[in-house]
Amino acid sequence: MTDTGKAWIDVQNGIGSVTFMHPKSNSLPGALLRRIADLIDECGADNRVKVIVLRSEGEKAFCAGASFAELTAIKDPAMGKAFFMGFAVLILAMKRCPKLIIARVQGKAVGGGVGVASAADYTLAVNRASIKLSELALGLGPFVVGPAVARKIGAGPFSALAADADWRDAAWAERHGLYAQLFEDIPALDRGVDALAHRLAGYNPEAMAILKQAAWEGTENWDSLLEERAETSGRLVLSPFTSNAIAAFANRVG
Repeated sequence: MTDTGKAWIDVQNGIGSVTFMHPKSNSLPGALLRRIADLIDECGADNRVKVIVLRSEGEKAFCAGASFAELTAIKDPAMGKAFFMGFAVLILAMKRCPKLIIARVQGKAVGGGVGVASAADYTLAVNRASIKLSELALGLGPFVVGPAVARKIGAGPFSALAADADWRDAAWAERHGLYAQLFEDIPALDRGVDALAHRLAGYNPEAMAILKQAAWEGTENWDSLLEERAETSGRLVLSPFTSNAIAAFANRVG
């Protein structure tokens, strides 16, 4: 195991499970984000796969967001854009995949992790899976993941979540449509995910592909939109205000 984490596919009974892990609360460095995106593309092209389950390892955090080590290493706008494009690459892969994607959220989701949960077509979670968009507290904003989150929960709740930069509980996330269903614990979550995935795997693949395309209608400009957002974030991260905010946060957690 390396600090870049790892991700892999397991295909059984028409279900393609894409699992990722990172020792730091399942955070997602750029290389791991691109690896997961490649695996989503691979499942999308695999005729054995009828439905995809996206999951992370462990029993705590689903995803702690982008790699803070990479964030603090940004030295110029090009590096900044490349860093913020990581989640754009994954969200776009999830959007264009012709298979329905179920996200299994077994713990908290922060920042980009909320974006990943939002980009799934159907998200199931445990009732302790709180969410937070923490970017504004660092002098940034959830610009790249924002379109995915706003599409899922609506503009008003997204604005509140982004402006607060604080925790919202899983009940809030379910009430606003991010989570389709909550479960008492991880075993119950796994039973729910397994039942839904097997049910979907028996449906008409063509009908599901058309349904997904219809559900994502209006996102045709996201390739350019997310790239523009990544460029904006890559420039903003170098501003004095944001640099100081990131340094202060690093000192608190260091």
